[in-house]
Amino acid sequence: MAERERHPARPTGRVPRPRGLVMDPDDVRRALVRIAHEVLERNHGADGIVVVGLLSGGVPLARRLVELVKEIDGADVPIGVLDVSFYRDDIALRPVRASGVTSIPVDLTGRVVVLVDDVLFTGRTVRAALDALADHGRARAVQLAVMVDRGHRELPIRPDYVGKNLPTRGDESVEVGASGVTIGEALPPGPGAFGR
Repeated sequence: MAERERHPARPTGRVPRPRGLVMDPDDVRRALVRIAHEVLERNHGADGIVVVGLLSGGVPLARRLVELVKEIDGADVPIGVLDVSFYRDDIALRPVRASGVTSIPVDLTGRVVVLVDDVLFTGRTVRAALDALADHGRARAVQLAVMVDRGHRELPIRPDYVGKNLPTRGDESVEVGASGVTIGEALPPGPGAFGR
């Protein structure tokens, strides 16, 4: 997920401090297995599906999701990587840094795209992703899979597949990583912190 959405308080000069583990690695694995089954059930198999991970947090989850779909269904599903840095609607408000290189191995026209991100917050990153996907063909449908839906939507965007619904305060941070899902609180920045 975009750095700005994982750490919404950073641009105002606050940095997150880990507070607690919400999901351990086994919980994340179980949630991904469930999501893989749901994707296959909803789409009647893996035919015509492309999984696209949002840089940076969605990419490892997308890779794991593709592996699980192969284990369950035996299908090799194409996987792509999407950087939405230059599609964001706050590009004039904050400096833009490309997170990485977009790489989508197939034309998306007529396919079902399963867009994967780690944390869904305001919805602005997903809106940018929809614009970016349009440059790679006209998908038949776009479905959204997230590990954590933390609320606070600013746009009418709702995920199709959710690992965990986690109500949060606006100034909290949510991190998804190898150690699981953690929630933290924002603290005043130290010297040289981002957003100063």
